[in-house]
Amino acid sequence: MPEKSETNILLLFIWGRNMPITIDDTLRWLQRLADALHENRDYLTQLDAAIGDADHGINMDRGFKAVTEKLPAVASMDIGSILKTVGTTLVSTVGGASGPLYGTAFLRAGMATAGKHELDEADVVAMLDAALEGIKARGKAQPGEKTMVDALAPAVEAAHEAVQAKCDLIQLLQRCCAAAEEGMKKTIPLQATKGRASYLGERSVGHQDPGATSCWLILKTLSDTMGQ
Repeated sequence: MPEKSETNILLLFIWGRNMPITIDDTLRWLQRLADALHENRDYLTQLDAAIGDADHGINMDRGFKAVTEKLPAVASMDIGSILKTVGTTLVSTVGGASGPLYGTAFLRAGMATAGKHELDEADVVAMLDAALEGIKARGKAQPGEKTMVDALAPAVEAAHEAVQAKCDLIQLLQRCCAAAEEGMKKTIPLQATKGRASYLGERSVGHQDPGATSCWLILKTLSDTMGQ
């Protein structure tokens, strides 16, 4: 039999893995996301230089820097209100297509989590569903067109499968992240049919989509935040 202290540590580990996403977790995720996008600014811009306007990393970095400046003012709000604030901030500060698309995604995610101070597995699925539908509606995009949808759609599917498999929250997020990464890599052989990259036709083949990459970073940062 384990000692009492060992049992307590084991129970704490089990309970910790099943803890919901809290307001503090959400704020930590957004701060870490801003840091990750800043660190990957040049990488995202290089990806975009091959098939776009060479500004995706610059725009995402600027947008989430603006988000972090608003975090102190939203720290007492519910999660839905925080996410909606992120959405409106991105719409007003991020240039190109990314601002309206990610802005809509966070606004829809905020609507799906309105009034909530904690998110469980079902809430996360609803949040991701709403974000994906928002992007699809705003960008008129579907999977296979070499866009951020190619990372987010498989992540949402993985989230639904994780719930069916009765995975805990950490496992659900890890599966989402893995599915998004796989979807991101699958954009490399695709020919773009949406956005600026579509103008290149066959020359867009062989390049990883920058929007799918930033989408993966968003999900990876959430997974990493909750897994630590």
